[in-house]
Amino acid sequence: MESAVNLSLLYLRSRIPTLPDSADEVAARLRDLGFDVERTVPLAELLRPIVVAHVDSVTQHPNADRLKVCSVNDGTEQRLQIVTGAANVEAGAYYPLVRSGTTLPNGTKIKRGKLRGEVSEGMLGSADELELGTDHDGLLALSGDLVPGTPLPDAMRVDGIVFAIAGNPSPDEVVEALTTGKRRER
Repeated sequence: MESAVNLSLLYLRSRIPTLPDSADEVAARLRDLGFDVERTVPLAELLRPIVVAHVDSVTQHPNADRLKVCSVNDGTEQRLQIVTGAANVEAGAYYPLVRSGTTLPNGTKIKRGKLRGEVSEGMLGSADELELGTDHDGLLALSGDLVPGTPLPDAMRVDGIVFAIAGNPSPDEVVEALTTGKRRER
């Protein structure tokens, strides 16, 4: 099976503000330019594995000034350890949690790993990492009557479409074709 790249309408519009609002029109334009749009997927569907998390505690990373080690409640009995560089992380706050093994809307799979010697069992997400905005300066803080472990689309309004484009074109290649109107060379 040929690999595909996932590109959101939000991402494409952030690079090309004049794109139509209609996902169908953008998909048709991509096809006219020689891209194989396998499918369009509601962003909410791709964000369903991402859950609301409550940060129980935040401590300074012992080996890195800019990193924090968080104990996170994801609705299960066991707390997860998440390492983050986000300056706005606070104990007592709620953020989207991308557990290890989960895939982001852009196709990036999050893995359990070590950051400067400390285990991180996933990541807390920013708006742009989740295709919910363009802000990457900090985590997406969630508010309201929240329950840890709730799928993100059940905790907040999620709009948007993601295009799965076969052949694994680079995002820059897609943007260039949409900007210039030149058909893709195969």
